[in-house]
Amino acid sequence: MSVSRSFHVSIRRDEAGYYVARCQELPAAMTQGKTEEEAIHNIKEAIHLVLGTTREEQANKPAVTAIELVA
Repeated sequence: MSVSRSFHVSIRRDEAGYYVARCQELPAAMTQGKTEEEAIHNIKEAIHLVLGTTREEQANKPAVTAIELVA
C-alpha cells in the first residue's frame, strides 16, 4: 500500500523563458521545463529521485499525489 503525500512547489519563469520548479519541503528537488506542464512533470520526478524512489519502489514509499503551486 502506498502512502499519499503532498508537496508545495513554486514555479517561476526565468530570464531565458524556462519554468523553474522548486519543492519547498525538499530543497534538493528542483528542475525546469519549457512549459509549466513540463516543469510540473519534471518536479514530480525530481521529488521521487530525492526521496530515493524508483517506479518499482513507489508502491511502498510516499507517492506524489498532489502538487500545490505557491507564489
